[in-house]
Amino acid sequence: MTVLPDDGLSLAAEFPDATHEQWQRLVEGVLRKSGKEVSGEAAEDALSTKLEDGLTTRPLYTAPETAPETGFPGFAPFVRGGRPEGSAASGWDVRQRIAGTDPVRVNDAALADLENGTTSLWLAVGDAGLPAEGLGRALEGVYLDLAPVSLDPGAQFTEAARALLALYAERAVAPEAAHASLGADPLGHEARTGEALDLAEAAALAADTAAWPHVRALTVDALPYHEAGGSAAEELGLSLATGVAYLRALTEAGLTAEAAFGELEFRYAATADQFLTIAKLRAARRLWARIAEACGAPGAGAQRQHAVTSPVMMTRRDPWVNMLRTTVACMAAGVGGADAVTVLPFDQELGLPDAFARRISRNTSTILLEESHLARVIDPAGGSYYVEQLTDELAHAAWEFFRGVEKAGGQAAALRSGLVADRLAATWAARSKKLATRREPVTGVSEFPHLSEKPVVREPAPAPLTGGLPRVRRDEAYEALRARSDVHLAATGARPTVFLAALGPAAAHTARATFASNLFQAGGITPVHDPVSVTPETAAAAYAASGADGMAVLCSSDALYEEQAEAVAAALRSAGATTLFLAGKPGTAAAAVDEYVFAGCDAVAVLSSVLDRMGVAQ
Repeated sequence: MTVLPDDGLSLAAEFPDATHEQWQRLVEGVLRKSGKEVSGEAAEDALSTKLEDGLTTRPLYTAPETAPETGFPGFAPFVRGGRPEGSAASGWDVRQRIAGTDPVRVNDAALADLENGTTSLWLAVGDAGLPAEGLGRALEGVYLDLAPVSLDPGAQFTEAARALLALYAERAVAPEAAHASLGADPLGHEARTGEALDLAEAAALAADTAAWPHVRALTVDALPYHEAGGSAAEELGLSLATGVAYLRALTEAGLTAEAAFGELEFRYAATADQFLTIAKLRAARRLWARIAEACGAPGAGAQRQHAVTSPVMMTRRDPWVNMLRTTVACMAAGVGGADAVTVLPFDQELGLPDAFARRISRNTSTILLEESHLARVIDPAGGSYYVEQLTDELAHAAWEFFRGVEKAGGQAAALRSGLVADRLAATWAARSKKLATRREPVTGVSEFPHLSEKPVVREPAPAPLTGGLPRVRRDEAYEALRARSDVHLAATGARPTVFLAALGPAAAHTARATFASNLFQAGGITPVHDPVSVTPETAAAAYAASGADGMAVLCSSDALYEEQAEAVAAALRSAGATTLFLAGKPGTAAAAVDEYVFAGCDAVAVLSSVLDRMGVAQ
């Protein structure tokens, strides 16, 4: 009889440990059944996924592959969090963004947010928001010694900062009781608008606020680079280059190195790619700690992080899905150790968010904190072989890019020379190909679109700052196609249509008919089909009854294509179909059809061509 050890259960103690080689052999067997004859490392590579920045997600991670020692929470290099207690005491700061030009309406929104779970406010001030002189009215009734305020002031950072500090003085808020981020970000503003600002002015502001221990004068906003299509490593590298530029300006203005570090807050995008977001925030703290060490300020503490759910991932069609995206992104930001998290409302890209959308955005954090207890575990992703390896690889990729920017003369020079714009454009172009081919699906847009859904309409929001780096969205190519369909609908009372000619029993055509239906709906084209599958004898009548706009798609198995495609195609052409597609491999029934749609085809190009042929205006 086996006696279990006293220190706990060891249910697998009598079983030998599986080796990496044994696992690879099992993988080889599975791949062999799918027709892939690969072995060893090649078998493992076949299951790996290529990411941006030269990173790869592998199917298996083991202890020997883990990253270097990450330390303890609250201690350098801060990979595991900026505070020893993590967010366990009070959770992360739930920071709600308010964009609007009317101080009264901003005040109404701010009070509603603070009364219902928000712990700090992020206000747009200046050209894209409130006038600086309206801050007093906008913050009327707000207890400024309890609720931190973060400003997004653009070029008017000095005026906005002076207005907020005057408000603190007017309401007798002691310097040690004030918690704020004044948001001066000259290089971020230049990235947004192309307008160069004087770093010395931001440094002077920081020098003036040095007596306010919890007021940070400068923000390193990485969102302009993320919104221009940048990868995670590019976002990190450019934030480091910006931070270093600010450190130089601050120390030249007379601040000590440690005081200069204390004046900066960093803002990063949190996406629905949960593991990459977690790794990005962890890597950012590690990299900034390395810079602090190189600057002779090892006691500067952890990077202060504000995570914002990604505007790039938000869609204008089927915006309700954005609630799911922001929930995953918020969870990732919290797990990654962000100090403050902003969940953008699901209707953010449609105009000014309404009260319902704002309630959902703030309640997202509340659910994760109060019901899921996400903050009660310090660095919950720590120790995961995958997360630790991804953090390490991402940190190295970001560091190399940062070094390249520094070699080019620093962040300001890289922006003005076009280095940043060119690099981000190349990254976005590569990603756009994945979006166009639906290798990167966008739910509700390129996958499972809902053409009959009524559009969500919102009051127009203040125009965003422009003139610098572009703002991209994952849905933009499909949104342009859907907009063409909308114009056609308004002019004719119907959307463009395509006939799906399903051949044979459901088992033969369902998969390809579903694929084709989703693809054409992604371009705003309504698929129509006969209630039963067509035959060479019924195809012409079914097409004529469909009202299709000259387009038809054959959908079936390869075997049925061989038997019926040519005859069905002839019948469809006789009924008026001018262009025939086939859902399947290029070359199948080549004599019968004009084009093919298949997994991996350029859906955007196909759909644009179809709309052109239908005469749908650009």
